[in-house]
Amino acid sequence: MTASPTLLEATVRSGEPFALIARDADTVELLTGDVVDVDLLADIPLHDASAAPREVLALVPFRQVVERGFDCHDDQAPLRCLVVTAHHSLPRAEVLAALPAEPVALADAGFDIPDEEYADIVRTVIADEIGRGEGANFVIRRDFTARVDVDPLTAGLTWFRALLEHERGAYWTFLVSTPGHLAVGASPEAHVSAQSGPPAAPGSTTVTMNPISGTFRHPAGGATADTLTEFLSSTKETEELFMVVDEELKMMSAVCSDGGRITGPHLKEMSRLTHTEYMLRGTSTMDPREILRETMFAPTVTGSPMQNACTVITRHERTPRGYYSGVAALFTPSTSGHDLDAPILIRTAYLVDGRLRVPVGATLVRHSDPDGEVGETHGKAAGVLGAIGAIPRDEAAERAALDEDAPAAERRALADDPQIAELLAARNERLAPFWLNPQGPESPSEGARHEGARHDSSPGEGSPGEAAARTALVVDAEDRFTTMLAHQLRHLGFAVTIAPWHAASDDAVDAADVVVAGPGPGDPRDDASPRIARMREIVAARKDAGRPLLAVCLSHQMLADTLGIALAPLAAPHQGLQKEVDVFGHPASIGFYNTFTARVQPGTTERVDPETGEVTEIAADPASGDVYALRGPGYASIQGHLESILSRDGLETLDRLLAHALSPAAARG
Repeated sequence: MTASPTLLEATVRSGEPFALIARDADTVELLTGDVVDVDLLADIPLHDASAAPREVLALVPFRQVVERGFDCHDDQAPLRCLVVTAHHSLPRAEVLAALPAEPVALADAGFDIPDEEYADIVRTVIADEIGRGEGANFVIRRDFTARVDVDPLTAGLTWFRALLEHERGAYWTFLVSTPGHLAVGASPEAHVSAQSGPPAAPGSTTVTMNPISGTFRHPAGGATADTLTEFLSSTKETEELFMVVDEELKMMSAVCSDGGRITGPHLKEMSRLTHTEYMLRGTSTMDPREILRETMFAPTVTGSPMQNACTVITRHERTPRGYYSGVAALFTPSTSGHDLDAPILIRTAYLVDGRLRVPVGATLVRHSDPDGEVGETHGKAAGVLGAIGAIPRDEAAERAALDEDAPAAERRALADDPQIAELLAARNERLAPFWLNPQGPESPSEGARHEGARHDSSPGEGSPGEAAARTALVVDAEDRFTTMLAHQLRHLGFAVTIAPWHAASDDAVDAADVVVAGPGPGDPRDDASPRIARMREIVAARKDAGRPLLAVCLSHQMLADTLGIALAPLAAPHQGLQKEVDVFGHPASIGFYNTFTARVQPGTTERVDPETGEVTEIAADPASGDVYALRGPGYASIQGHLESILSRDGLETLDRLLAHALSPAAARG
């Protein structure tokens, strides 16, 4: 520290809690205040005793998922709030001059789980979790740990300086110092933000989410267009990003009336790593604490579907996560209440009781290579350790990336390279226009207007727009794809209610004009599961009553079983797989997330019930006999996810299947 104390130096010497946040290239924000630990997100103290708004920085631990009833290794990590009493904006140069620069030595450094053991965990998750239909992808972490023998705050300030000097592309670079806990990091990813003002409508906020996935570890000397091209051409990396976008759209559809629109993809370039990312935007009137609760936590650091991902994490991770994969949430008073800015707590070093901990995870998908995932955790740990100076940096890459005076051939502007830009843009050709274009409840498809799916009206009762909307009950089987389905149904003009499987009463199921039995994880044959058993009851009761029913994915398999069609596991899971299929004479590009399938003899196009003579039409793969869709009197079903971004023809196919289920000509009697 310099002889003449600056505001920062005085804060450090005071021993009081504080935070440093760098969100732009020129300034560092210094926040000071009082620490309050609370139990629930709703308890974050955004107002004082007189109801005056105040600024709060909250560190939200992973264990907070218990608020939503999800599993975790509960370490009782506190939901820690820094209630801000002073907020200063300091010139970055002044902050750098005040920070220590002497390297901090590490001792007894290494991963808590050896490479081969971690590779075995990867194999087990692929075989026993993804292979049994428990989900599409899961993030399993391990920790790089070391002993630090210098004063914790000195170490943290040294690392914060190193991040300011050497890391690039971070969304937040930060240090938070509170009693007994210090965190310093450079998070690349904004999990969720809520900002008042244009383009949000009066009384609402613009919600933004920033799914980032796919990790390219820079070779020695830095990334080039040629080396990045291979990464962008990888099916695994591309599908990994699409899956996390789907998962975050589930969250956006739960908090935003317009469901969320995606833009991108973009490159997120950092000092040692490059990622691909999308931006999701929508509008909401929710309290920002509720927005944060409904979006706990990012699928890029948990998996999908979210609830089951937490269960899988609990089964395969050996220790609690602490704050890893939680968020740092800054609530700032605004004209409409509070704005929210919440990056994910990744690429972060924690220092407690003289031990450094850097948690890192790899996203495991159906075609993950265990050794490759081991390498990814090494790369992510090296990204943090190199940035803070704990291991040697790639100085040649830094010069090329950061030195404006470097020769043009050495400077990195990879996103502007024509080949790279073309590869990025080409990804959207596979995606559903519904989620790429602005949305609203108006402008239903022609099928919805003219085949009765939009409104329940009779000739002579006025225009369709004056009639009451049909009601749809969406039954959630623990996969929040149902929020996206509900948004599409509202777009088609339905009045929609979502009910969890355990809360969908017989009366509610009977009262709806159409029941949409949703997707979920697990084996459809597992009647020992209360969730599976209840979903089977709902599907069977609705079909037997001859009332309009649409069954999706897991529920489609259950419907097939009630019809006497065999169920079987796939040879390889179809998690996040896009397929071109024929759905009753209509070619369609549909996204699949299934491990099990209904299967008939190849060439089978219908099934006749031997007792009732009821005919069920079957759309199946001509070679394997895997059933893609069913339709019969008052019901229809689909194996794929019409709501997924991978379903280019999803909305139109949904409209046709609903029109069939609702058509009087298709119903019994």
